[in-house]
Amino acid sequence: MESNYHTLKRTDNQLLVITHLTQMLTYITGFGGLIVPLILWATQKDRVDGMDVHGKAIVNFQLSMIIYFIISIILIPVFLIGVLPLILVCILSFIMPIINAIKASNGELPSYPLSLSFIS
Repeated sequence: MESNYHTLKRTDNQLLVITHLTQMLTYITGFGGLIVPLILWATQKDRVDGMDVHGKAIVNFQLSMIIYFIISIILIPVFLIGVLPLILVCILSFIMPIINAIKASNGELPSYPLSLSFIS
């Protein structure tokens, strides 16, 4: 007879909130906004209810923002076309983790606009 202990996941909305907010490390340290949530997701996805969904959304969003950032930087010399997308990327990268942290605290699913699906 197998034990169901290993299949049970705990509810931990606080950890989900922290996982979303760790994306802000990029603004504080210059890096870490992808690495820390990736580590939290990888280590907790089988233990915390909802972590797999939230973690995938965060990683997809961070990878998307990195790509959009690089494209924007490349487009700046071309008649400053990249400046507006760069501003948008910076605003989204700051606001969306906060919005989704609030959603996570309320038990809601994350929603990140312009996020490409690298991990499904």
